[in-house]
Amino acid sequence: MEDEYDLTKMKSRLNPYARQLREQVTLRLRPDTVEYFKKLAEETGEDYLTLIDLYLADCAARHQRPPALARQ
Repeated sequence: MEDEYDLTKMKSRLNPYARQLREQVTLRLRPDTVEYFKKLAEETGEDYLTLIDLYLADCAARHQRPPALARQ
């Protein structure tokens, strides 16, 4: 192995699995909800859409229902 490699000569290519990782959807969110996640994104340095995805994934993994639906 070489001590150093010249990565400038490498050709980039798209990840063939990237499309399988996420599904693009359109959501209509309340402005206060979007603002909350944007402020959180500023604090954490993470993209606000990623934070929304992480939160929803956590809720789904725990089978957590929204409080308005929890009584049903």
